[in-house]
Amino acid sequence: MLDAVLGYKGNMASAKAARQVGEYNAKVAENEKILVQRATRQQEANLRKNAERLQGTQRVATAKSGIQMSGSALEALRDTFFNTELDAIGIRYAGSIQEAAKINEAAMARATASAQSAQFKTAAYRTVLQAGEKAAKTYMGMPV
Repeated sequence: MLDAVLGYKGNMASAKAARQVGEYNAKVAENEKILVQRATRQQEANLRKNAERLQGTQRVATAKSGIQMSGSALEALRDTFFNTELDAIGIRYAGSIQEAAKINEAAMARATASAQSAQFKTAAYRTVLQAGEKAAKTYMGMPV
């Protein structure tokens, strides 16, 4: 009977540990999502800063050459602006995909932990039931 109690306690402790590990892994994934958000914002800010430098360089080069800011020079500035916006959209999109992956990772960690916890609880109950069956057979004089 002692082995049944120990088996039950051990499996219930394992169930609790599985839930805690799953929750920890989920929290890690959620924290990684926050880091992805920060990195995405920083990457976009760096892109915009570099684009501003490029536009400044283009303006200075145009002014230095003595031509008016029209025609090809203006189109080059426009292209720089629109390409920067397209790149920024791409950065934000890639970041949102990474964020979604981290959200799914957290949900999967919790679901896996829940399933493992249920398995351990079932094993704990099975241990108690098997011990009860063994005790009943012993009490009734049946072979164990």
